[in-house]
This record gives sequence, structure tokens and C-alpha cells, in this order.
Amino acid sequence: MTRPRTVVIVGGGISGLATAFSLHEKATQAGLPIRCTILESESSWGGKIVTHRVGEMVTEAGPDSFLSQKQAGLDLCVKLGLADQLINTNEMGKKASVFYGGRLHDLPEGLLSFVPNQLGSFFRSGLLTWTGLARMGLEIAVPPGPSTGDESLAAFLRRRFGAQAFERVLEPLMAGIYAGDAEHMSLRATFPRFFELEQQHGSIVRGMMAAKKAVSLASTVQPRRTMFVSLKNGLSELVTALTSRLTQQGVELRVGARVEALRVRSHELGRWMYDLILEDGSAHSAESVVLATPAYVSAELLRPLTPIAGGLLDMIPYASTATIAMTFPRTLTSAIEGFGFIVPRTEQRHVIAATWTSLKWPYRAPADQLLVRCYVGGVGREDILQLDDDALTTRVREELAAVCGISVEPNYTEVNRWWKAMPQYMLGHLDRLAQLEAAVSRYPGLVLTGAGYRGVGIPDCIRDGAVASEQVVQDLLGKTNVVRRSTTKIG
Repeated sequence: MTRPRTVVIVGGGISGLATAFSLHEKATQAGLPIRCTILESESSWGGKIVTHRVGEMVTEAGPDSFLSQKQAGLDLCVKLGLADQLINTNEMGKKASVFYGGRLHDLPEGLLSFVPNQLGSFFRSGLLTWTGLARMGLEIAVPPGPSTGDESLAAFLRRRFGAQAFERVLEPLMAGIYAGDAEHMSLRATFPRFFELEQQHGSIVRGMMAAKKAVSLASTVQPRRTMFVSLKNGLSELVTALTSRLTQQGVELRVGARVEALRVRSHELGRWMYDLILEDGSAHSAESVVLATPAYVSAELLRPLTPIAGGLLDMIPYASTATIAMTFPRTLTSAIEGFGFIVPRTEQRHVIAATWTSLKWPYRAPADQLLVRCYVGGVGREDILQLDDDALTTRVREELAAVCGISVEPNYTEVNRWWKAMPQYMLGHLDRLAQLEAAVSRYPGLVLTGAGYRGVGIPDCIRDGAVASEQVVQDLLGKTNVVRRSTTKIG
């Protein structure tokens, strides 16, 4: 009987768990027996995917949904038997608002896909001046930028849609995804689809319209999905299903196992054995190691092996954020409608966005309660995180009162802090990834994956975990460098 090959995955967030799941699939297909272990430093699985259930209420401490347009998330749910638990956002006419100039303005449905289909209210809202609206509408006439080099997300969006549309609408939308500063974020690393549409169609709007038409013409038997989807009982159901399936497959799952150091020694000609030294002094040896940890954690582990890789990983900064969930009596002000609101950076508010969670999603709160989730922090706005929970909640309540008139005491409050949780894809990010791959390539079987590299969303992490697992299999089969990670599409 062929000896099982050994693999250790460091990190039990969605990236590490998805990598292990895909690894089992791909190794089975290749006829390669493996023995896989996942080491997680914390006491629970899932990383930032944390669901709290309090009576009839379901709150998400981290992400509350994922993009249905990125198939990897949906596919994994289907494989895990969760397809019947997927839920769409609630149907309602008004979707979201922008707080600008002291009041809320309607954000037209479809703007996220740059194919607005309810522009009448947008024109009447006063969010943009007629000059700003005209400039935004001229996007189809703006010539494409150069096909080489990098460009900041802010420069790209201003160039295509104008400064007013960027500052009042597009910047808060993009900042809500990355908690970053668009002035320094890499377009090609954060929103490569925008770059591709500009190059292929000469216009984002034309490209989006062509894509929408192609989708409508394609025959499909898939259930209709809204742009964002979640799970009926919260996203932690995905983590529970993954850990259960991995256990059934024989994967060893260890929590409270913090890796302190990574060592390498010769295994056989052209191959390595990796030794992972744990905080308790024990060690794990494996022929392949996947680091599914934040870039700054991977940097410390890799620095003794390759200082260049450690330095490159140090150049991926992380932002800190917090979510504050509260419940109020359902009958409140008329401003409480749609899915919530976003706040442009120019408004200089602490709350960067708020979601009316129980209006946006079914199964989240009792019928007589409004569940609200507010977001604070991010690049350039992290000072508020120095407040204690009571002071932070008070500050958020003051801003909710100013924005939409909520002045009553909440029935329930929870604060979730995420220190150094959101990686920032700065200008030149893709070039640094290519250099990182070159630096690590001398160690076959050593692979990096996670939100710090090729996408921060749940489907991105799942997809990148699948690519990482393929590289592990190829390395163990002696087909090193068959998979080139830096050329894997982002987004």
C-alpha cells in the first residue's frame, strides 16, 4: 500500500478549511493518499466567520454574506449539502442610501453593477449636481487607460465617472468592501474586472450591460440569486459543515495549536521536509505546508527560510475594524427603510456604514425588533477603536441619532472588534505577489493562501484555497511549478 503523504495546513479560517476540503477532492482524483492536519491557534474554527444566536436573533460578528456572482461560494455550499439553507436578501423597492450633506439620499438599485435601472429617484435625490450627473453619464465616452502598469482605484474611478460621483457614491461603496483608502488601493488587485471591462469594451457601463445581456440570454436551471446571499442560520453553518465533513474524511483538526516556528530540512534529493514547532514545544513534520494565515503571521514564519518573502509579506498592511450590533423596537423613524446606508469619507463620520439587518435578511430577528449593524474603523479612521465598548456604543448611537433619528435605548448590544483583520491591496500588489512566488518557489510543497493575496471575500478565499490545494498535489506528485499562483485571476 502506498504511504500517505503528509500535509499540514496552518490556519483554520475559511481559507484553511476550504483548502483542506479541496485537497481531499484533488488528491482522491489523482489517486494520491494523504494525511492532512489543520492547526488553528484560536479556540474555534472559521476565523472572522462568527455567528451569534441570542433567542430568535442571529447576528454576524464578521461578514454577513457573500457574493453570489463568484461561483466558488455557492458551489461549496452545494457540495456540503447547504443549498437549501441559502437565502437571498429581502425584496424591497429601496435598497440603500448615502448620507451626504446632512441627510440621506437614495442609492439607485443596480448602481453596484453600474447598470442603474431606477435612475429617476437618483436624479431627484440631490446627491449629485446636474454637472456631476452629466459627468457620470459621460463614462461611456471616456477613452480606456493604458493596458500596462497599475493605477489607484480612486484615480481610475475619478477618471471614468468624475470626482463628484467618486467622492459621494463610489468611494464609500468600495471602502465598505476593503475598509481602505481608495487613493492607495491597487485597481488591478482589488477590482480587476473594472480594468478588464475598460480594456475589452472601452467603458465600464458598456461592459456591464454586455455582461448582463449575456447572462440573461444564457439558459440556466440555477435558482435565482440576489447579488449577496447568506445562510438561514448564519454563516457559521458553513464552518460547521466544513469541519464536520473534514472530520469524516479523516482530517485531523487541532485548535489551540499556535505555530511558533517553521523549519526545513532535506528529505530527499530536490525535496524538503517541513517541521512546525508549536507554542507548547511539540512539533509536526510534513512534506507539504500550507500557510493559510494573515500575511504578517506568515512573514514571521517564513523570514528564517527566506528573508525576501518575509519582507514582501510585511508590505501587505492590514486595517482594523469593528461591528456594533443593536436591536430597537421595530417602529422607528421613516429613515429606517431599505438595507441601510453608507457614509462618504468626506463626511468625516465615525460610522462608515450601517445595515438594517432584519430588513435586509429574513430569519434574523423577531418581527417586533429592528436589528442594526454598524461598521467603524478602517484605514485613516481607526482612532475610534481605542474607545472601550461602552464609549464606542455611545458614539455610534449618537451618529445613528444624527443620521436617521434613532434616539431610544437599544434592547441588545454587542461589539465585535477585528484587529488587523482586513488586508490592503496597495499599488504594486500584483508585482509583489509575483516576487513572493519567486522567493518561495525554491521550497516545493510550501504554499501560501488566504485573504491577503488574491481576494478578501469568502468566495475568493474558497477559490484560492482550491488553487493552493492543486499546487500541493502537483508538488507531492513531483510536478513542481505546474501551477503558477501569481498568474491566478483575482476577483
